Amino acid sequence: MSIVNITNINVLSNPASITDSLQFEITFECLSNLESDLEFKIIYVGSAEDEKLDQVLDSIMVGPVPVGVNKFVFEADPPNLSLIPKSELIGVTVVLITCSYKNREFVRVGYYTNTDYASEELRENPPENIDMSLLQRTILADQPRVTRFAIPWDGDDEIPNVTVNEEEGNFMEDDGLISDEDEAEEEEEEEDEEDGSEEVDLTASDQEMEEDVNDENVEPLQVDVNSERMDLEMQTV
Repeated sequence: MSIVNITNINVLSNPASITDSLQFEITFECLSNLESDLEFKIIYVGSAEDEKLDQVLDSIMVGPVPVGVNKFVFEADPPNLSLIPKSELIGVTVVLITCSYKNREFVRVGYYTNTDYASEELRENPPENIDMSLLQRTILADQPRVTRFAIPWDGDDEIPNVTVNEEEGNFMEDDGLISDEDEAEEEEEEEDEEDGSEEVDLTASDQEMEEDVNDENVEPLQVDVNSERMDLEMQTV
């Protein structure tokens, strides 16, 4: 069982200019005391064809983590556009938020991200040379892909780092955490869909939540988002 669970992510300032920072309000629950800090990363997939073009936009250490529900805003600079192939500047890519404990990733949340001209006229008749200043980034906030990995927590025996669950849609359902579905059921449901949508697994190297936590019960963490390490204050829930 995971000791830390992401319960909600709000995508802030969305849509935004491609040159604006990315901002995510992350809410997570910690079930017991942790010996070490958590590491969060924001990764921008620069190309579906080459994982070497993935860009880690920011990485922060969060801790000490109090038991209970915690919330903070994670802000990162935009990707270096000069490192993205011109043929892939416009179109759909993926932004990943990952969380690791003691260098072992246990969850990643992937969002499809579309980049195009904000103006309908320019979308229909794009200029020959791409004008970066007019490009708009839209993160599809209601279509996250959540992948969880089994890792050893404090006091646990070593276990293989394997995927334990992959889910699309909300982080939580009305009755609590999303129920597990095996791959066969998921594929069967997708075949029955009539909207023509196509599933794409999201990973940092390839094309690989949302009942809100009651804001009256969870106060935002007092953190310095510009520091490499973020100190969390105890929350009263």
